[in-house]
Amino acid sequence: MPDPQSHADNRGFVESILRKIPGFKGYLEKEYRRESDYLARTWMADRLRQSKGGLDTYMRSLLDAGQIDAMAGCERVRTRLDGLENRLRAQVRGYSGFFDFVKVDEGLLDQVYQHDVGMFEDIETLAGELESLHLKQEDPAAVAIGMVARIDEVERKFLKRGEMLTGVGE
Repeated sequence: MPDPQSHADNRGFVESILRKIPGFKGYLEKEYRRESDYLARTWMADRLRQSKGGLDTYMRSLLDAGQIDAMAGCERVRTRLDGLENRLRAQVRGYSGFFDFVKVDEGLLDQVYQHDVGMFEDIETLAGELESLHLKQEDPAAVAIGMVARIDEVERKFLKRGEMLTGVGE
């Protein structure tokens, strides 16, 4: 899981000198926020992509068991996963309404980071569930409905995150 503080810990000698130039410090901090945002979203998208292997295995098991009717629900899960992964990757690097200010409300920044931690946990839980799907579980249609509901929840949190970053949310 990416740690926004790691940027501050890995600054070089030249950068520490540049930070003394008036206005440059704010520019660097803005860039670090953008990079942290990008790293967080990339981690989430990569984790979702990785978890699709579990869905693929489950779908092969369904086919092997002759449960072809269950494939439509699994394809719906895959489509939703692809959509969420693409939204996470496609977001512009840093939200201009949030990251363009030299001074950022540190309280809001802390709220966004807390929100991201919750999203990391939700994505890790979703990915773990996808990776551990088994044919002997409940009805495949119910499994698909449950997975879509979990994806919906992560999507709602991602939208909320965007609202927080653009100043729309509270």
